[in-house]
Amino acid sequence: MSGNGLTASIRRLISPEEQLSRSTPSPFDQLRQQMNDVLGDGGILKEVVQSGEGPPVPENASVLIHYSSFLEYSDRPFETTTHLKYPQMMKLGRDVTLAGLALGLLTMRKGEFSRFLFQPQYAYGDMGCPPLIPAAAVILYEIQILDFLDSGQVDDFITMSPEEQNTVPLSTLLDVVSTQRSFGNRCFKQSRYDHAKGRYKEATLLLGNRETRSDAEAEKIKTALLPLYLNLSLTELRLDSPHKALKYGNKALEIDSANTKALFRCGQAYLELCEYERAQGCLITAQAKKPFDTDINNLLRKVAICYRDSLDKQKELCAKMFRDLRGK
Repeated sequence: MSGNGLTASIRRLISPEEQLSRSTPSPFDQLRQQMNDVLGDGGILKEVVQSGEGPPVPENASVLIHYSSFLEYSDRPFETTTHLKYPQMMKLGRDVTLAGLALGLLTMRKGEFSRFLFQPQYAYGDMGCPPLIPAAAVILYEIQILDFLDSGQVDDFITMSPEEQNTVPLSTLLDVVSTQRSFGNRCFKQSRYDHAKGRYKEATLLLGNRETRSDAEAEKIKTALLPLYLNLSLTELRLDSPHKALKYGNKALEIDSANTKALFRCGQAYLELCEYERAQGCLITAQAKKPFDTDINNLLRKVAICYRDSLDKQKELCAKMFRDLRGK
């Protein structure tokens, strides 16, 4: 996202007084000429700079965006997220409360980069927000949609009682769990491991509270739990909690005893706990199923080195003890 999206000639305009003296349109007036009226009342104007793909952002979604907001005649934003490597995911109606921004986002698609002009009634009103935003200010927003998740279904489901949750179709629960896992994955990629853990655990609780009506439903529940346990195990490793990582790795193995990711996670946890023989056992079993897996083979070599060093230290300690005994 570059500057405030206006051309270099517009950026050179210094003040409203200079603009009036030249009898030329203001920067925002020039920008309006290439924008579309979103609502038909002139309150929200939009220019698509880069098209996105897929469906538009749904109502009640949670969005991951970069944005910058500008006043007219200013080439620096009064608010921006472009300096953040990982902007926070925001929920429409809760975290996104500016009317124009919320309505504008509903017109956008994943990957899209657009500019919006918001009239005061869709921005900060006739009062503005002194001293930063003057009265009756028109605001320019540059927005890029990085990703979004349809969290409305999750919100509705979580507000239900456990009894009500058990009355909805299993497919609805699985959709909710999938969205929660996606939230967790997004947090994990941003290294927000505590937040990721919370999302994963909430999803496992929702699945655990489900009263299954058949063996087929029970299998679907287990299938949904498996990746959550694997994600929790890895998250606990990132949080330096190998005991908990091992717990979730073993839960995954209870569902699928041959799962190489679960075996690998347990191997990692045992290594952190300095239980080298058990780490080797898990990794050798995983290696037998995926003999050319680089991660498994590298970790197995690391465990072997640590195990050998541990045995050498034990031998040295025993030798020292015997020398001390002989000396006495």
